Amino acid sequence: MTPVELSRTVLHAVRCAVDDGELSVVVPSRVVVGPPGPGGCGDYATNVALQLARPAGQPPLRVAALLRPYLVRAAGVTDVEITGPGFLNISLDRALTSTALVRRILREGPRYGRTDALAGRVFALCVPYEVRAEVVADVLARVVASQGGRVEIAHGDEVNVRPVPAPEDPAPLGPDAARWALLHPAPHDRPRITADHLVQRESNPLFRVRYAHARTRAVSRNAADLGFGTTGPEPHVEAAADAPDLSALLADYPRILATAGALPHPDAQAAPSRLTRHLIALADVTLTHLPAVLPRGDEKPSAAHRSRLALAEAAGTVLAGGLSLLGIDAPDHL
Repeated sequence: MTPVELSRTVLHAVRCAVDDGELSVVVPSRVVVGPPGPGGCGDYATNVALQLARPAGQPPLRVAALLRPYLVRAAGVTDVEITGPGFLNISLDRALTSTALVRRILREGPRYGRTDALAGRVFALCVPYEVRAEVVADVLARVVASQGGRVEIAHGDEVNVRPVPAPEDPAPLGPDAARWALLHPAPHDRPRITADHLVQRESNPLFRVRYAHARTRAVSRNAADLGFGTTGPEPHVEAAADAPDLSALLADYPRILATAGALPHPDAQAAPSRLTRHLIALADVTLTHLPAVLPRGDEKPSAAHRSRLALAEAAGTVLAGGLSLLGIDAPDHL
């Protein structure tokens, strides 16, 4: 279950509580779900009880207690604890949710993370005639389009997207490295236009991301040579939870894309930089996972190997999708 899906689960719990007469509130259009804060527990937490307390005319702890039974019954939820002034801390069945997540990514392929949440919305961006601003606006348009919306880019006096300009022309780096150099730093940071972005070593974040993607493709080819793949039997449920860090990053990808929906707010303008950082984290965890995918020595391919392969292929799918939104190529061979 992704954070976006969990937020829908929380909204459904609120709707059920309202329908049952337990709460008298207008169901909000969205709720925030994120990592638990200090003193929290579980996998995710939400402040929806604090959000609804005033309109419900009840203390936040009472609202949380009313919502808890509805959340506990939700598929994939193993426990819900109330902490602090009324935070709902949600624990998930990691084996079940990890397996469902991998199946979904493999089924949806490059469409994973895409929604119609912004359907019908048009965002007007006005940018200066400067290469970094143009590239950032282009990627924001790509990400918003992945969420069903549309961006109109113009030039004029009322500039609302103005990242720190590039200190020099990035074109000599080539299109992929140039875009990465402009997109990776936060909008308020000055980009480095150096040959470091071309180095084929793990010290280069762009290389690590593309290398991790290429390695997932190589592992799939090697598995096929050994006579197994992810088609046929579903991945084994228990083995699908072997890499919780990797599963968590895969699950969080849709949320990263959804952050562009608050344009032209500065936090939304940081979506391209946020996406690059997410891909780096995903690549690093993926590279640590890959050595365990293929059988070693006299080992025979097992359900566990198929599960690890499915997770690797899911990671490769998300890496390729993220690079595509950045306008950067994701080669299968590197």
